[in-house]
This record gives sequence, structure tokens and C-alpha cells, in this order.
Amino acid sequence: RRQKPSAPEHKRDLAAHGGALSMSHNDTRSFFNFSQLVLAAGHLKSPPVLKHSKITYFEVEILDVQSKKQICIVDKVPPSSTLLEVKHKFHKACPQWYPSRVGLQLERNGPYLKDSINIQSLAVSSIITLYFTDLGQQVGWTTFFLTEYTGPLLIYLLFYIRLSTIYDQVESTKNFRHPVVHLACFCHCLHYIRHLLETLFVHKFSGGHTPLKNMIKGCAFYWGFTSWIAYYINHPRYTPPSFGHRQVSFAALAFLMCEAGNHFINVALAHQNHSGSKACFPSPTYNPFTWLFLLVSCPNYTYEVGSWISFTVMTQTLPVGIFAFLMVIQMSLWAQKKHKLYLKRFYPEVRRKAAMIPIIF
Repeated sequence: RRQKPSAPEHKRDLAAHGGALSMSHNDTRSFFNFSQLVLAAGHLKSPPVLKHSKITYFEVEILDVQSKKQICIVDKVPPSSTLLEVKHKFHKACPQWYPSRVGLQLERNGPYLKDSINIQSLAVSSIITLYFTDLGQQVGWTTFFLTEYTGPLLIYLLFYIRLSTIYDQVESTKNFRHPVVHLACFCHCLHYIRHLLETLFVHKFSGGHTPLKNMIKGCAFYWGFTSWIAYYINHPRYTPPSFGHRQVSFAALAFLMCEAGNHFINVALAHQNHSGSKACFPSPTYNPFTWLFLLVSCPNYTYEVGSWISFTVMTQTLPVGIFAFLMVIQMSLWAQKKHKLYLKRFYPEVRRKAAMIPIIF
């Protein structure tokens, strides 16, 4: 027979059963909360293993190009460093040689390495050997051209005012100045003022340097010839050109056209890389002075030579003729050198063009 439990025992059973239910309910709730926490945290991962980064440094051994003796070792050079950064570190070790004075070569008889070269491209092993040459005292390109062009401008004006230390004062006041003397002074000053303004505002220099001796040679050439030219043109006994006003007018007009063409060509060359992401050779525009690009690759030298030939015809003096002849030779050499570089970079556009003067050069 089934026996009914007594009241106290029944309460005890209910209490035990309720406690069991509450305990199972709490366990379920705790498990649910734990599952939500795991899902929110994402996948369980083991802590990452730290890898030691290995950076390869180079050692640059710098030897004297003459004696092959070691000057210093530049250590801990990162692979991304350029040769200019190596020169700066070399300057810290040897303060008497600043970076622009240092010439580094991979071989003793090889060319000087450019500052922009990546040091990793020179490495065969962890030790790189370079040969050092002292390039001498250096000057910036802007200083070079400003000094070279300021001298002729001032020297010519000193002869134009006819200083008593240069010419006889009595003869200077007695003789009448022909109009071509004033016109020649204007054209000469215009030529060098244009050069100075283009050096400051048009030409773009890469921040390089040139030896001081080159600036001394350039100044001696330009300043010396300017003194010789100005002495004869501004002399009290100077005689006007043979064909008079007509010769002077046509020559002056040709001079001004060449000066304008030279300026517009220099502006076009300064902006030749702004047409797109890839460099391209300048093409003629609506400006008629740029149409010379159709015939020659260096029209700025063509216009420069044309200016001095026109100045020779206008003044009809032997010193100007000799200077113009030397300028033709120098400009043709520079034009040939640039033409070869243009053939490598812009072969399709340049291959049928002359360097400076069609047919002749």
C-alpha cells in the first residue's frame, strides 16, 4: 500500500526538491553567461610568439684614392640610406671634409657616385669599400651664376660712364657719342639682367655644387671679355657701323627677338616635367618662339648664339666678334652633350632633330 507522508516529511521533501531546482537553475544561468562571454571575446588564441626582427646593417669602409689607406669606417648604415647620408656621417667622423667636398668612387678610376644612390645597390657583402677624393672648395650653382653674370653687368656700366681713370677726360667730353653706343649698353645690360632674373626665378637647380675653380675660370672669361668689349664700344674714338642706321636697326631687332626666344625656351624647359607623371620632351606651343623645338633639341643655345652674332653686327667691333665665335664653339659642345642625353630619354621625339643649328650642328 502506498503510504502518505506525514506533513513534516512532506515539507522537508518539498524544500529539498525546491533547493535542487534552484541550484540547477543557477548552474544553467552561469553556464549561459559564460557562453556569452566566450562568444563575445572571439576565438581563443594562444599568445603570439614574438619574432626578433633582423635588420642588416652595412659597414662602409672609406679609403684614400691615392694611397689606398683607410680613412675611416662608417658603421651601422641602414640599407635604405643614400650616399648623401653616408657623406654626412663621414663628415661627423672627419669634420674637415664637408659633404659637398667629398667625392666617392666604387673603383679608383671609376666615376663619382651620385648622392641619390641607394647604399644597398652598391653592396656585394656587408662591407662596402669606397674610394675618397677631395673635390676642393665648392660653391652652389645659384652663387656660381649670380657671380658670373653680375660682374659683366657692373663692368660694362663702369666703361659706359667713361671714368677718368680709363679714358682721357678731355677727349671724352669733346667727342660725340653715337646712338649705337647707348643702344649697345641697353642691349648688353638687358642680356645679363635676363640671366640674373632667370637664375633666381626660372632655372631649377638640384642643390648640387661645383668646384670653386670652375667659378673662377667662368668669371675670368666673362669679366675679361666684357672689359675688352666695353673698352672699345665706349671709347671716345669709336666709329659707328659701316651701313649706319639700317645695320644697327636690323641687328638690334634680331638681338631682341633672340633674347625673347631664349627666355621663353628656358621657361618651357623649366616646366617640361609638369605636363604629367612621366617626363616628356617639350613640344612647341602657340608661342612662335617655341617653334624652334621642331628643328633643334637645344634652341636655348641657338638663341644665345643668335644674340651675340646680332650684337656683333650691331656694334661692328672685333672683340665682340671673337667672343661670339668662342660662344658658338662652347654652345655647340654643350648642345651635343645634351643632345646625346635627350636621345637616351626621348628618342622618338629627338631622333630627327639637330642639336643646335640645323644641318651645321
